[in-house]
Amino acid sequence: MKQVLVIDNEDKRRETLTELLLENGFFPIEAPTYKRAIEVYKEEYFSAVLLELKIPDIGGIEIMKNLKKLDFDIPIIIMTEFGDIPTAVETIKLGAYDFIVSPPKVDRLTFTLNRAIEKLELKREINRLNTTVDTSLERLLGISDPVKRVIDQIHQVSWSNFSIIIQGDTGTGKSFIANTIHNMSKRAKAPFVKVDIGAIPETLVESELFGHEKGAFTGADRRKKGYFEMADGGTIFIDELENMSLYVQSKLLSVLEDKVVYPLGTTKPVNIDVRIIAATNKDIKQSVTEKKFREDLFYRLSEFTIYLPPLKDRVEDIPFFVHKFLMQTSEELDRPLESVPIETMDILMDYPWSGNVRELKNVIRRAILSSVDGIIRPENIEFLNRDKNILSSDTIVPLKELVAKTVMEIEKNAIKQALIKTKGNKSKAASLLQISYRSLFSKIKDYNMEENK
Repeated sequence: MKQVLVIDNEDKRRETLTELLLENGFFPIEAPTYKRAIEVYKEEYFSAVLLELKIPDIGGIEIMKNLKKLDFDIPIIIMTEFGDIPTAVETIKLGAYDFIVSPPKVDRLTFTLNRAIEKLELKREINRLNTTVDTSLERLLGISDPVKRVIDQIHQVSWSNFSIIIQGDTGTGKSFIANTIHNMSKRAKAPFVKVDIGAIPETLVESELFGHEKGAFTGADRRKKGYFEMADGGTIFIDELENMSLYVQSKLLSVLEDKVVYPLGTTKPVNIDVRIIAATNKDIKQSVTEKKFREDLFYRLSEFTIYLPPLKDRVEDIPFFVHKFLMQTSEELDRPLESVPIETMDILMDYPWSGNVRELKNVIRRAILSSVDGIIRPENIEFLNRDKNILSSDTIVPLKELVAKTVMEIEKNAIKQALIKTKGNKSKAASLLQISYRSLFSKIKDYNMEENK
């Protein structure tokens, strides 16, 4: 509804204006005084305000200022006599949308109102979408102040064409951030191409990035587009930027400067229009100092930098992610969803999380798997202390041995929980664990577990 608040102290003029608005598809509500205007304004949803400049006692300008305090975005159109136009112009500087001369011409009035309402609805829709995006991003990234700063940066840079470097430890969500920026940009309908430099053999990096012609090298039996050509019009996400050789860096710098690529085996340029988002878990500035990364390329890529803090620096996000992963995994495994006791949460919040959110998710999945009743107790995450010791030790543990120990720990914890829940009834415990009674008896014996446990 195009509901319009009409504030005018003169009854005849106000009534005439109201009839005019009704005839042209608007829904006017009258307010003869400032007090009535404020009362109605707080109760109703308005798309615009028509405000007479000369209102006894308080005046139109003061009314406008007070309405803006209640809703800054509401378009307020000032109605004024011809001789008061300089004052009306001044109101625009103070926040009025526009002014019209009384008595208003129908075409001028309806055009101004419709344009103001369209602008307001667009702004409100953008605000609604931004709020939705913020909520969605918080659900995925966390709720801490450092994460909120990252979300603000995403909003700042998404609509631009700035090249971006996203810096953060493994598992902090760099790839997700890059994809989000692309989806919020004006390139959203064009390709988003991800390149993991660390996963490409160094001898093939140039060919993979820029393409090659048939016969360019042994095995090149056809022309192949490079990642840059595939991303034309969209975004290319270069992960593990720190692994790029100085030679490929020089090629990339040339691409950024000339906006063309030269596939291997040809001197014919291919025009490209690509936005670059790069990610690294290293301090690229330090790499520049050490002459491992070109300074000129760094400044071309780092038009905007986003730093994703590690999980250990935002521990307030840990309970948020624990409960999120608890619900996800319980649904996936069709396991009962109970709780995480405070003593378990204390252990999780004290852990260093070198693998960040990705590691935490794996830990919760593993803990739920070993829990019988859906409650993650400290014994369900005992492996964290062992893993912590392994990570801080110089001793190399064979992977087979590590896997065997992990499986044994999970089985022992699951059996222990089942026996506790069934008060030592091995038949019921076997049923809970979905194994045979004989298998349970054998495992209790193999693991030297007391029968009353």
